[in-house]
Amino acid sequence: MEYEKLLEKAYNEIKVVDTNSDRFEVPAVKGQVAGKNTIITNITEIASYIRRPLENLAKYLLKELAVSGKMDNSRLILNRRLSSTLVNEKVQLYVKEFVLCHECKKPDTEIISEKGIKFKHCLACGAKYPIKSKI
Repeated sequence: MEYEKLLEKAYNEIKVVDTNSDRFEVPAVKGQVAGKNTIITNITEIASYIRRPLENLAKYLLKELAVSGKMDNSRLILNRRLSSTLVNEKVQLYVKEFVLCHECKKPDTEIISEKGIKFKHCLACGAKYPIKSKI
């Protein structure tokens, strides 16, 4: 009887891995250019799709694009005119570095920290890799 309770508790605490074989495609950046600013309107949608904090994605984009900017409600305002192609390339680099597993190429990963070092841990295959870039 005790075993069943422990087993049920363990199953409740396990993180569920999505086993469908749909292709993982990050939504394209949507936005507009307003004067000298570029406004990304679907940044929250992208962050929720890749299951990463919005702040981390925004900070990474600001750093990689070498531009200042700020979050305004659910929009990211970049203080420079940028092409959507360039912004999409940087989002794809973020996904490659912080989301996709190096072994199985699945997006079922989480960021964990051990002794001050951040690791990307795959929930699908169990691989664990240190993250070289800093956010």
